[in-house]
This record gives sequence, structure tokens and C-alpha cells, in this order.
Amino acid sequence: MHRHLLRRRALLASAGLAAAAPALAACGPDIASDEEGSDASRLLKAPDRTEGEITIWDRSGDLFEVFEGVIADFNAKYPDIKVDHVAVDIDAKLQNTLITGADVPDGVFLDDAKVGGFTDYLWDLSDVLAPYAADIAPQKLDVNTVAGGVYGVPFDLDPGLLFYNATALDAAGIDVAAIATYDDLLQAARDYQAAVPGAAPIHLEQSAFLGQLQLDMYASQLGTSIADADGNLRLDTPEFERILTFLDTVRTEGLGTRAEYLTPTDIAELDNGNQVFYPWAIWFSFAPQQVLTATSGDWRATQLPAWDAGGARSGAMGGSSFVLPKDGPNADLAWLFYEFLMFDEAGYAAVWGPGDVYPEGLATSIPSYGPAADPAKPLYSEITALGGQDLWTVATEAGAQIPGGTPTPAWWTGAVDYLGNNVQRMLDGDMTPQEVLAQSSEDIQTNLVDRQ
Repeated sequence: MHRHLLRRRALLASAGLAAAAPALAACGPDIASDEEGSDASRLLKAPDRTEGEITIWDRSGDLFEVFEGVIADFNAKYPDIKVDHVAVDIDAKLQNTLITGADVPDGVFLDDAKVGGFTDYLWDLSDVLAPYAADIAPQKLDVNTVAGGVYGVPFDLDPGLLFYNATALDAAGIDVAAIATYDDLLQAARDYQAAVPGAAPIHLEQSAFLGQLQLDMYASQLGTSIADADGNLRLDTPEFERILTFLDTVRTEGLGTRAEYLTPTDIAELDNGNQVFYPWAIWFSFAPQQVLTATSGDWRATQLPAWDAGGARSGAMGGSSFVLPKDGPNADLAWLFYEFLMFDEAGYAAVWGPGDVYPEGLATSIPSYGPAADPAKPLYSEITALGGQDLWTVATEAGAQIPGGTPTPAWWTGAVDYLGNNVQRMLDGDMTPQEVLAQSSEDIQTNLVDRQ
């Protein structure tokens, strides 16, 4: 559990370092396009070069071990490329490394929220991704696109799902299949509470940071986000008011369990049957697999409710990609490594399929590449801790409904001091949804956007 939470908290906290990056002057080589072709074309203009050594930075933890296990598969295709795979505190080291240009790695695992802050130092991969772009989830291309350039090789897609305690709901006579909209979810929570007095069925996130990330998921369903493609704030809108009104209704009617994701209180309320609905990213599947005890095997996943009948049944919550620093001496070979992992069947099957780290498969995400996320060709098996449910089909069908997105603004983490905290004040009963949006918009614009 500790290893998983370290990875997830690193993912969620990543945007903070990005806030400083845009003000820094790039120190990479002059990469202006010339008659020989675009940046990416010149990066890979020696396609027969398939030998050398690459340094790849990843965070320590479960994904590091997953990628480590795929190196042998990569070397089966490229036996003359040695992969020096290094566990690094990327948040602590990457910025200074890119600034100084000393010992720059050839490839880096980077959270989507951070890509936009480092584009001066990264290769624009538009050309090399072009053969695959039509099959990559639009949201993942969008979050990696800045000023027309694509700066990350998309890794995972983290669709939002509605996790639910099927055993408890069946006992209470609640039909989850009837939950098509968030209004239906509210009614199901009321019905469960009537059957189980004292229960608080829906999860209400108590962390300001995670609550803001979950807000992103809800907004993604509605085709919006905290900022537009140009970084302009667009928070005080009917869409965000609708989301906050839903959360406030859960609070005012006593339908929610207020707890921070997978802390002891949260786990206890999940295991005792009081908290039975958890709208969250697919990576919540880790909980029944490795955290919950009394209710492991009772949980299932389905698509999120829609905001309107017929609307999108999922939104993006989190995600990561791979980037190639301009000063990496063997970025062309690093591209071959990432191309293998994400777009070669042997590679993505090794990443998401059953392995030593995840014997049933990497069921905390799905690939962002369409052919790899084929519902008819599952990469991981039925999940025992979800009662043998076919999570792959549920997740890939949800992922296909995620609307496109925008790059995460460099000031996203700073916004937690305003938006994230104000949402918590609303859940305390101290602010209305309208006050949260108006005050947060004013503070974010003044203290973050205008100061970039």
C-alpha cells in the first residue's frame, strides 16, 4: 500500500514544480526547423541507428518495477540498446538538471500535469507520433499539446469509474444498473441510507488536493476544465456550479462520508459498509486488491453516472507520459524504447499484462493507445478482488467516452490554496458553491495567472 500511495501522491503533487519552469530560459540546442525537416525528423533522421546506451528516469515504486520487467522484451527487439533504468526523485532533480544541461537523461516519466511547464527543454514529438496519433485517446494528446507541439509520449489513461460495494447494495435492494445520472446516484444513496440507517454512502474527498483532482474528473465529463487551451481561467461557469451543487447536496443531505482517500478512516468506512459509492479514477481498484480486508471481493466498478441522460459516462483523473529532453544525448534511442512500450503489441502487453508485480495485470490504468485498449483483446485478466469482474471491458468502454482536454496549467497546484481549500470550506458548510467559484476565480486570477 505504501508503495502505491507514494506513486499516486507523487503523481498528484507533480504540478507544483512546473509552476517555476516557464520562467526559466531554455538551455537546449537551437532546434529551429530547417530544410532537412522538422525537429522530430532531424532527431530521428538516422533510422538505422539501433545501438547505444540510454538513461531512463522513472520514480521508484510499482511502475518502476513494471517498466524494469519490460526491458528484456525491448532487448529482444533491440539487443544492442542498453537501458540504464534509474529510480529518481524526478520532482527534486529534473528542473535543475534541465537548467544546467549536465547529465540529462534521454527519457523521463513525467506527469501530464507537468509537461506544459517544461516544453522549452523537451523535443516536440509531433512528427514521430503522427503515425499513431489518430489512435491515441484525444484527451491524452490534448494534455501533451502546447502551442501546436506534442511534448509527451502518452502512457496511461485513467478513466473515472463508479466503484460500488455490490454485496451491501444487493442486500439493501439497490439496483446499480438503474444509476444512469448523478440524480440517480443521489436517489440510490437516499434509498441505501433508508435501508441502512446511519450510513453515509457516497465518498466526499477531504483532501484539498485530491478533491481538486476529483473536480477535474467531473469537469472532464462535461467537456471543460479549470483553464482553456490557452491557459485562461474558466472556473466560474455553469458547469462547475453544477458539480459543486451536486457535492453540496451530498453534504447537506448527509449522504456522504468525508474522508481522505485510503486513510484509516476511509478504509474503515469502506469495510464496514457505511461508504458504498466511490466515484474515482480507475486506480481505486488498488483498494480492494491490496487494502480492504472485510469487503475485498465485494466491490465492483461501472461507468460514472452522466450529468445528463446520454452524456459522457467518464472523465479523466490523473495520468502520465514520457518526455525526451533536448539535451539527452541518445533521445532517438529513447524514442525507440517508448515507441516499443506504448505502440508495439509485445511492449504494451508486457506493461499491462500479468507479471511479477501485478500477477493479474496492471489493473490500475488502461493504455491510451486505442489498439492496445481494445475491449475485445484484454491485456489483464478478471480481477479476483472485484469478484472476478472483467474490469478491462468496463474501463476501456469508459475511457472511450472521455472528452478531449487541455494542457494542465502550470499554476494548477497553486490553485489548491484557493479552489481546493474553498471546496473543503463548502463541505464544512461555510461557503456556497457560488461563493467558492467567485472567490476562487478572483484569487487564482490575481495571485497565480496574472503573476506568470
